[in-house]
Amino acid sequence: MDTFETGLTRAAVWRGDRIDIVEMPLPAPGRGEIVVRIRLATVCGSDLHTVSGRRQSPCPSVLGHEAVGEVVAVGAGAPARVGDRVVWSVTVACGECDRCGRGITAKCRRVRKVGHESFDSDWTLSGSYATHIVLPSGTAVVRVPEHLGDAVAAPAACATATVMAAVERAGDMSGRRVLIRGAGMLGTTAAAVCTDRGAHAMIVDPDRVRLGQAVSFGALLDDGEMVDAVLDFTGAASFIRESLPRLAISGALVLAGSVAPGPLLEVDPEQIVRRWWTITGIHNYEPRHLREAVAFLGRTVDRHPWSELVTDPLPLEQIETAVRSAPGRKLRVAVAP
Repeated sequence: MDTFETGLTRAAVWRGDRIDIVEMPLPAPGRGEIVVRIRLATVCGSDLHTVSGRRQSPCPSVLGHEAVGEVVAVGAGAPARVGDRVVWSVTVACGECDRCGRGITAKCRRVRKVGHESFDSDWTLSGSYATHIVLPSGTAVVRVPEHLGDAVAAPAACATATVMAAVERAGDMSGRRVLIRGAGMLGTTAAAVCTDRGAHAMIVDPDRVRLGQAVSFGALLDDGEMVDAVLDFTGAASFIRESLPRLAISGALVLAGSVAPGPLLEVDPEQIVRRWWTITGIHNYEPRHLREAVAFLGRTVDRHPWSELVTDPLPLEQIETAVRSAPGRKLRVAVAP
């Protein structure tokens, strides 16, 4: 372990009906572990769902899984160095089970998740709404290039990497017509990624402000014609149902927003067979998607106004305000612990 003096850190602990700011000892890293000082965290929609009661999550816990920070201490064999500015994966895989062996680490049989673990467990500092986070062995870590600001880099750890996984599932984008549902952070990012890969990317959303904003990221308005792929980031069964008839031969429907129980979706198996459709889903992502996310943001930071999607940061003491929906054109609320 590099020379490191343990001291105190602060964390926002979700109690189910409130969030308490607590002060606690900062642990030294064990083998393969990394201690990161949080520079900036952004509030993902899943945390909004947790606080509003729409999603179950361990309680008490330190929420937050989109962040960028500076490495302040490392254990032996850790994949980072003190001073590195990094982002890290949402999932922590064991690397030993059959799923990890097949390359499906996002669904590791013993998976643990950043910002989703109990505060009373052996991984107390698991979320990014804190001054520091401890990253266990098995966490994918990616260095952030100097020209990428914190507000641009932080969403890479969830939104951007998830989009990379969803677009990968849809297949080759070159010359294809893609319909994207939802002009939030994921949908807007998907428009930029698909366009970057040569697609004709159309987006639909009832929010006209967000819809107009997505145009700055390469999105086109929906023309109502047939498409080669549909990417859904909303989980709305009505939209999924309406989208199926528009899928062309050999089209792909990728579901990324259906992360809670919802109405059953009726699909005619004959249509899947005769039209060579692929219907698939994506939840979490692989380490390569995080690397691709950082590389993509690095290449397009001067092409798209990424930083305009994030609010000016709030202090940790205002975390209760932060875990509410972002107003207006902003798609992510930022917290600077």
